[in-house]
Amino acid sequence: MSPNVNKKAAPLMVILAFAIVYVVWGSTYFFIQKALAGFPPFILGAFRFLAAGFLLITWCAIKGEKIFDKKSIRHAAIGGILMLGVGNGLVIWVEQFTPSGLVAILVSSAAMWFVILDKPKWKENLKSTSTVAGLIIGFIGVILLFAEQMMQTMNSTEKGTQILGIILLLLAPIGWAAGSLYSKYNSDNKVSVSVSTSWQMLAAGLAFIPGMLITAEIKDFNWQNVSTDAWLSIGYLIIFGSILAFSAYVWLLTVRPATQVSTYAYVNPVVAVLLSILFTSESVTLIQIIGLLVILGSVLLINLAKYRKN
Repeated sequence: MSPNVNKKAAPLMVILAFAIVYVVWGSTYFFIQKALAGFPPFILGAFRFLAAGFLLITWCAIKGEKIFDKKSIRHAAIGGILMLGVGNGLVIWVEQFTPSGLVAILVSSAAMWFVILDKPKWKENLKSTSTVAGLIIGFIGVILLFAEQMMQTMNSTEKGTQILGIILLLLAPIGWAAGSLYSKYNSDNKVSVSVSTSWQMLAAGLAFIPGMLITAEIKDFNWQNVSTDAWLSIGYLIIFGSILAFSAYVWLLTVRPATQVSTYAYVNPVVAVLLSILFTSESVTLIQIIGLLVILGSVLLINLAKYRKN
């Protein structure tokens, strides 16, 4: 893996891609929960990513792009399963019983895992005082958030499920960061970013199918019972959350440092919390807000050295 993979890109395109990732992905937590009102979690994940992957790869084929390259498909599949199958899949499953705004806050620690798992950049990142301070402060924020959630869970009638959800939300950002870094350092020019993104989504969609069969979701599911609201929500997730925002994210990984791309963690939780407060009965506690501010402050510290260079 070569750490020197960043390519040149027009500044306006970079700004636009960041804006899409920041805002659209922040809204997906809200729409995932709305889609879950009509779709079971594994069917939701499989349908969302298979549909998005098929639409995007069809468009690439119409444009005459090279679709099949074994090495590129293998790398895309591994990255897609880690990011979308593990990272996003765990989020989908937990949102069945956890408010969307809270989920977004709890997974905002992903930016810290980019630093921890980015081995080629360890020497550069870990010699920075602000980066190390950011990691320590970020973990304090994560502990603060999960401690409060754990205390609330102990008084819940569904204690076992809630504890499992907390554990899964600890693992989700690790899977996402690992997949993102794998995708970044194993990208090549044999296929376009759009084709690579297509294979990532198709691989992730297929990864949901075993869970769908094991839990027998397909047996009890009736497509005719899905509400219009749920259909519109999954349509938003496919077009905007997957094809538009995920494509922008994968492209950004090829042109910007991974820790800089991970700054979507600044905005995503804020957008998710605002939507949940405005359009649902969910509420956010003072400790959750403090924990979010602590984590976002840590992400700022982690990236402070890079901002100074620019």
